[in-house]
Amino acid sequence: MTFSDNFEISSMVELIELIDEAGFVPFFSNGIKGFSLEEHIAPGCWYDDADSEFWPAWEWKGPVIRKMKCAYGKFLRNKAMYISPMWFPDFANFRRQGYDFDARYDDGLASFYDKELFELLDLKAPSLSKELKKDGGYGKNGKKGFDTIITRLQKQCYVITSDFCYSTDKYGNKYGWGIAEYSPPEKFFGKKFENLVYKRTPEESYVRVLKQLKKILPVAEQKQIEKILR
Repeated sequence: MTFSDNFEISSMVELIELIDEAGFVPFFSNGIKGFSLEEHIAPGCWYDDADSEFWPAWEWKGPVIRKMKCAYGKFLRNKAMYISPMWFPDFANFRRQGYDFDARYDDGLASFYDKELFELLDLKAPSLSKELKKDGGYGKNGKKGFDTIITRLQKQCYVITSDFCYSTDKYGNKYGWGIAEYSPPEKFFGKKFENLVYKRTPEESYVRVLKQLKKILPVAEQKQIEKILR
């Protein structure tokens, strides 16, 4: 299977199979044509019907993460992407450039504000975004920049979205948008991730990721793939 093939995803089971086989599945369209769930989703599973309150592709997020134990986050040019558990250690290694967060901060490559939020999450993980904002003092009359910092930490693979939770009414019915729950990968995956993430050099991990993306994107030019990996 490649993203150049003509296929449609119409169920959560099919999405799980795609993530498992491809390793990398962006949620939204991006710089490479066809490389997204959005461009391969079956009719009725996206927000094509503005009057519909049920958008399956959004409803699948939490269950897919829980069932697969896959990584999900804003890894691709500030856009969300699923990464299978097999490929995330290499992806995280090259994005982190071999640094754990403490080493990155000690070398002056992370700001105090990033450190402050990361350490809060590391202490309280898993934590819903609204709880993390409250505990960290972010908000209208508090500290600024929560969304920018949490997005940067996801891009660097120090934070992932570990679930989506919904508010419920007094009858137990879900409503509204799913609220993101965040965790450091070390807390979500445990020793399996910790033992693999720095197993190779960042350069070796990058070559492995690039090779896999070239395999599933046979029509894309290498420079296009390299651009979205930055």
